[in-house]
Amino acid sequence: MSETTSAESSVQGSPATRRRKKMHWWSRGSGIRLRVWMTVNVVLLGALCWGVMAALRLDDMGPRYSGLGRPAAGPGMQQLIHPAPPPVPDKSVFATPNGKYFGVATPEAPWSSGEVDSIADKAGVRPTMTEYFVRWTADFDPKAVSRAYEHGTLPVISWEPWDGEDAGHTEQPTYALRTIIGGAHDDYIRRFAQGVAAQKWPVAIRFAHEMNGVWYPWSEAKNGNQKGEYVAAWKHIHDIFKEVGADNAIWVWSANIVRPVPNVDLASLYPGDDYVDWVGLTGYGTKNEATATETFGPTLDIIRKITKKPILITETGREPSTALKSKWTTDFFSWLNQQPDVLGFIWFERDTDNGGKADWRFDETPDSQRAFSTGIATVKLADGLGG
Repeated sequence: MSETTSAESSVQGSPATRRRKKMHWWSRGSGIRLRVWMTVNVVLLGALCWGVMAALRLDDMGPRYSGLGRPAAGPGMQQLIHPAPPPVPDKSVFATPNGKYFGVATPEAPWSSGEVDSIADKAGVRPTMTEYFVRWTADFDPKAVSRAYEHGTLPVISWEPWDGEDAGHTEQPTYALRTIIGGAHDDYIRRFAQGVAAQKWPVAIRFAHEMNGVWYPWSEAKNGNQKGEYVAAWKHIHDIFKEVGADNAIWVWSANIVRPVPNVDLASLYPGDDYVDWVGLTGYGTKNEATATETFGPTLDIIRKITKKPILITETGREPSTALKSKWTTDFFSWLNQQPDVLGFIWFERDTDNGGKADWRFDETPDSQRAFSTGIATVKLADGLGG
């Protein structure tokens, strides 16, 4: 090899003169790639945190609501960017519905969307009302009302002035009717009423239900109570709600059917039309009853002489019976469609493992489930949108 050739080769191969390839950013080393990856993740995490915080702010402003029997859609981007309180339906939309209510009382109401979805799958339609129980040891929870609405259901609170069965069942002097009348619980009642008023959304309040029975401490036959005290207690509570502006409450006076207590005078327990929006009625198909008329008829005859207020079956179901459960369920819907003053019903969807005295669930057997789904399909349900 000549010296010239050798020199040219040396120059062409030197690092200073060698032609270099253009490198993209992702090929320039792990450090740059790591910084870019971290930046992207920080941006995504920031966006996620913003979305969560925006959704929480929106949630605090009130429930998302698409109508009864319709689960609420998730918030859109505009709602997240410009959160604003959702429009509150007028109480009249629910107080005078454009169809009947299909309600359920389930073990995890009103929180579990899974329960509502399961009921809808079994019934063939989504429920439009949710009933849950609140003792006087708990304050009003606005988020419970929001969850009910977001499931597409009107909330019904069974508001119980006691400390539960384990505290003495019918003998709980702390909650004797005279203590309510005398103002011992006014701070709690007022706080609860203020919570209802602040929530703004209509909520049905079923205070001290089944007062004509002898199994709760607000019965006039128990807990040292006297005749006339139930009505006085009801009016006292109602007046406090009115005083704080809780006009969004729908008051449900809810008696038990008279079958187990035929000698109790229902008229003496009724507070009067000025203090009641709906008349509720608890009644379950039992023993040899094959029709809803057998279960509810005698009590409705009495109630319709006392008031013309709309009626809501606030607890119902049929105890297990191979021969009669499906038959009673089928008849119930035929009967319901023939009762113009009955707004609807709440099925007590519980068994003995979840607070029921029997397995009241409509889906206890395939036959009873089929009877229910066939029957509910014949009922025009309220949509909670008015019109």
